[in-house]
Amino acid sequence: MKPTEQLIHEHVAITRMLDILEEACSRLETGGAVAHSDLEEMVEFFIVFADTCHHAKEEKLLFPALEEAGIPREHGPIGVMLAEHDLGRKYIQAMKRALELWASDSAQSDFVSAVREYRNLLLLHIQKENNVLFPLAEAHLSAERQGEILDAFDRLEEEELGTGTHEKFHARLAEFGRSYLPGTVRA
Repeated sequence: MKPTEQLIHEHVAITRMLDILEEACSRLETGGAVAHSDLEEMVEFFIVFADTCHHAKEEKLLFPALEEAGIPREHGPIGVMLAEHDLGRKYIQAMKRALELWASDSAQSDFVSAVREYRNLLLLHIQKENNVLFPLAEAHLSAERQGEILDAFDRLEEEELGTGTHEKFHARLAEFGRSYLPGTVRA
């Protein structure tokens, strides 16, 4: 497996959770029941799985390797990806704030708004990475260097998340999929 293949696999999981979270927001808007704890877990997925793990693999390992290979950070795709990671973190913080203030009149609306902005950002971001940045990585990084990055991904995951955490997130993702998007293909 190549590092980009692992990241693309994670993109599939992230996209699936975005779809689940969108369904939860649609239910909220139509007066449907959504457990507050479910929303908290969904946001936690993006904090831990998407940011602490996935984005860290890119920011700490893949992007520096691309820079070493001559892909510029400034005025290039790496800089764009980093800026979008930062913007995504702001949307996550807005979601967390809304969840903390859930009893207030505007909290639910603020939450849904932040989710929609985050979802739009990430869906475009994932397309850019899959179709622009990752092909650059495969073209500019040797097979040996890609192997080193993949090994480093495993170490980072172990250090940042601990044993089995990644798998627990995938299991919870499957459970949410059955609850919020029954009948759809599982990621």
